[in-house]
Amino acid sequence: MTAPPWLDLLDDTIRACATHERHDLVDRLLDRRAGLLEPGRRVVVAGYPGKGKSELVNALVGADVCPVGTDLTTIAPTVVRHAERPTPLLEASDRSAGRDVGLPRALLGAGLVLVDSPGFGAPGCPRTARALAVLADADAVLVVTDATSELSALELELLVHVSRLCPTVLVALTKIDLVPGWRRVAEVDRGRLAEVGVVAPLIPVSSVLRAAAVRTEDAELNKESGFADLIGCLRRDVLTDPARVAARAAAATSGLALEQLITPLRAEFDAGLAPTDTRALSEWQSAGRRVERLQRESARWQTQLADDVGDLLADLDFDLRERTRRILREVDDYFDAADPGTVWDEFSDWMHDALTAVAEVNSGWLVERFEWIATRVARKALPGNDVVPGEMLRALGGSWHDDLRKPNIERFSPAQKVFVGLRGSYSGLLMSGLATTLAGLPLINPISLGAGAAFGARSVFEERGARLKRRQAVAKTAAQRHVDDFFLRYGKEAKDATRTVHRALRDRCTEVAHSLREAAAESARVIKTELEAESARNTARLTQVRRDLERLLALRTRIEAAR
Repeated sequence: MTAPPWLDLLDDTIRACATHERHDLVDRLLDRRAGLLEPGRRVVVAGYPGKGKSELVNALVGADVCPVGTDLTTIAPTVVRHAERPTPLLEASDRSAGRDVGLPRALLGAGLVLVDSPGFGAPGCPRTARALAVLADADAVLVVTDATSELSALELELLVHVSRLCPTVLVALTKIDLVPGWRRVAEVDRGRLAEVGVVAPLIPVSSVLRAAAVRTEDAELNKESGFADLIGCLRRDVLTDPARVAARAAAATSGLALEQLITPLRAEFDAGLAPTDTRALSEWQSAGRRVERLQRESARWQTQLADDVGDLLADLDFDLRERTRRILREVDDYFDAADPGTVWDEFSDWMHDALTAVAEVNSGWLVERFEWIATRVARKALPGNDVVPGEMLRALGGSWHDDLRKPNIERFSPAQKVFVGLRGSYSGLLMSGLATTLAGLPLINPISLGAGAAFGARSVFEERGARLKRRQAVAKTAAQRHVDDFFLRYGKEAKDATRTVHRALRDRCTEVAHSLREAAAESARVIKTELEAESARNTARLTQVRRDLERLLALRTRIEAAR
């Protein structure tokens, strides 16, 4: 036996659901497939309570197979199918699972299976869920409303939903025997069906007249009840071509399942066309800007460090020169009055203490100034790191341990005093004697002797003063030379130490700045790699989603053709 064409369509949909791991849809479609392969077409009679569903089913089959009442009566589906002879009502152990009954009716024998479904209630209530479950297995749906009022919004919503679940839909307008103006209601209802896009014939019927016609076998009354038109519509739309009905039902079921596959894929595809993760992209751009900022700051702090150290060396030279010049002024003032021959040892100790104090003050000032420079640079070059190790700063400054060498200071010995005195006395004696000879006195006389003694004493006094001046000048020269040596040697050592610390600080800052740049660059590289990998994964996934969508859309095109 050749398989119906709709079977391939349903099987392809089942395979698509299995591919996308929608096992719930696979189970639902397999159950639907088995139901469609069964003989007979299931027509589910649906509607809201009080519209006459059960009474309409009873009128169709001419037997009271469904309970009828003014209150909510149908709580479980009742399936009415053909049987050679009436079969007793079979009720499941679980009353909500449904009931089954068989009747020897020509309409049922033609392949019609009627299902009286529970009435719909409020959205989300259990009764509505049971009614929707019954609709899911319908090959055709007969929606029941009554002529006492026009189609409500809830009923129109139900009809739209039913037409999506099952393309073969009929509408029965019951209780026309109670409403004289039912024709107007029917026309209004047909207009509302057209407005919501539901293509379904609307057949006015009266179950009461149908029941009376069956009892009396009155053909005219049966025609007046409208059931002849309803049965004719059922035969035409359901029984004439049951394969077509099954194909449309299979297409509707496949289409709904397929829509549940297409919707998330389309959303994923649309999301995949959006830009890359903005957070990761922002982090990558931020890391790149951080690398550029660190490079700019590296050049800036190196220039600043060089300028600060240059200023420091200039200030160091000026400070040292100013302090040594102050010492030299004190030396000049001191030796203007003091005799180096008698105070040299005391002066030497003072000079050593003074230069040592200059070295200590200068070194301390240099350390403080360099700490300030290092702290200022570190705020830009070493954020969160040690500024400069303490042992590095201890290398600043210089040391001075050279003692003042004593100059050659001539002394005015007694023999020299006698010699100078005799030389001065001889000159005074000779000049005075020559002068007194003019007066007739001899060359050596009391006047010339007195003058010789005075000249000798003056010569000794003047020589002693001159020798003191020379000793003071020699002492000043020796002190100045010693201070100059201190200025040159200590200044050189201090500058060398400053340059050493400068290079050490520069190298340390460069090392830390390089580490920071490398870390920022590595972070940027990692983020970029992740972005590229994510982009590659997204591209691959997007390609796969596109292929899946194309296949599913092609299958949907086949489904639309089948519908």
